[in-house]
Amino acid sequence: MNYVAPWWLPGGNLQTIWPALYSTRVFGPKPEFRRERWITPDLDFVDVDFADPAGLVADPVAHPSARPLLVLFHGLEGSSASHYAEAFADFARAHGMAYAVPHFRGCSGEINLAPRAYHSGDFEEVGWVLKRLHTWHQGPVIAVGVSLGGNALLRWAEEMGEQAGRVVRAVAAVSSPIDLAAGGHAIGRGFNRLVYTRMFLRSMKPKALQKLAQFPGLFDREALLAARDLYEFDNIFTAPLHGFKNTEDYWGRASAKPHLASIRIPALVVNASNDPFVPAWSLPHQNEVGEYVTLWQPAHGGHVGFPQGPVPGHVRTMPDAVGGWLARAAR
Repeated sequence: MNYVAPWWLPGGNLQTIWPALYSTRVFGPKPEFRRERWITPDLDFVDVDFADPAGLVADPVAHPSARPLLVLFHGLEGSSASHYAEAFADFARAHGMAYAVPHFRGCSGEINLAPRAYHSGDFEEVGWVLKRLHTWHQGPVIAVGVSLGGNALLRWAEEMGEQAGRVVRAVAAVSSPIDLAAGGHAIGRGFNRLVYTRMFLRSMKPKALQKLAQFPGLFDREALLAARDLYEFDNIFTAPLHGFKNTEDYWGRASAKPHLASIRIPALVVNASNDPFVPAWSLPHQNEVGEYVTLWQPAHGGHVGFPQGPVPGHVRTMPDAVGGWLARAAR
């Protein structure tokens, strides 16, 4: 990816914050999503938003499609309304692809029913969603994960090995913290702690308290309210609720970086070197990841930013590059 940041938007933080708030997301009409609620094997639910071109719908019998299906797994506290999700929807529309955004539990605007929520290594949920989409869709399926969603998608590809190719043709991860310990500590320091950590906790803590109201005694309320970074939050909430001993166990077992060489389908891993969430020193080298994995590590772009053009800029450059790579890999 030969990305060059616009002169008027220097630095990783500006390239992260400005695009999310102000840059143009789409070149065509704003995507209109149609939502389906799927009941999970544990009797919870997952909401999936579809943007289907030319009247395509996700009906396993009446409307099968031979067109490619692009699936996007969003990042931490993201949704189909995130700037990158709408930009990928615009890419899919322009290229005649069906498009789906499965929401991780609790991220579709309604708290989920089970004690569990979601986490960076949630490859079982990713696999269940992809298998269901593959079942009804006749055409090729390609998948992209952004930030947390990208790490979880890579973990699924790693766990599946040769079997992953029976479900999807190719996968991509964008701005993903594939070394969760490196990313977790980075976001907990300095400017990152003051801005990004506060932003995430402002959303995550109320959801956790809703979960506590559903299941009294699930965790220590006062300890959660006192949490000041993601390490503490994960230690109290994310790790124990999802079968990990503590934050270190969670970050270690859920990280995709140590297992990239296990992937057996085309996989693209995109990380800007100036991403404030993902330290450049923690990124893998090509000789560490195996023949199926392609690394793009441009010097600029921030975290899921990659803005382009004159003020206010647009965020279609990254979806065009990543979506184009996926489309070529799927042929």
